[in-house]
Amino acid sequence: MPRFPSRSILVGFALAAALALGACRDTGKEGEGKLFEISGKIFVFNYRLARATYVVTLRPLQPMGEGQMAVASFQNPAGGAPFVVEQKVWPKLDKVSLESPALTCVVKDKPYAIAISIKGPDGAVLQKIDTTLMSTEDQSIIPDRPLVIDQLYTANPDLAGHPDGKLPGEPKPDCSKGL
Repeated sequence: MPRFPSRSILVGFALAAALALGACRDTGKEGEGKLFEISGKIFVFNYRLARATYVVTLRPLQPMGEGQMAVASFQNPAGGAPFVVEQKVWPKLDKVSLESPALTCVVKDKPYAIAISIKGPDGAVLQKIDTTLMSTEDQSIIPDRPLVIDQLYTANPDLAGHPDGKLPGEPKPDCSKGL
């Protein structure tokens, strides 16, 4: 009958292996000096308001300085110039959220570029973050007009008889430039 090592010997070997692997970890300069990392990114399709936006959230990796700005450049899905958004970095908050203006022509499974710069109070770029974002839905799921018209969620009278928000003959945006 074969004899198996005792449990304490196996735990000892596992611990030694873990320490050896940890010692082999890259300890180079990559990542040093980074101020932020992306903690979340998503397309938000607000069906009630008939709009889609990019939302990117940054998590600080070290204390934030006074006067810093996050500048995001979001690819325009309809083509043309990117949307540029500037957001003040508030040192006491635990995240920075960047949201684009309303978008048109978002296509499912197409990567869209996002470039973020963190700038110091003097305007100098302290960090750059480049990423992409793909939508899991086409913009076609968004109604033609907002379903509600005010903060009380009053039904939009323009959509009477069209509970899905789709109006026959409603002009659609020209999305040929974004393809």
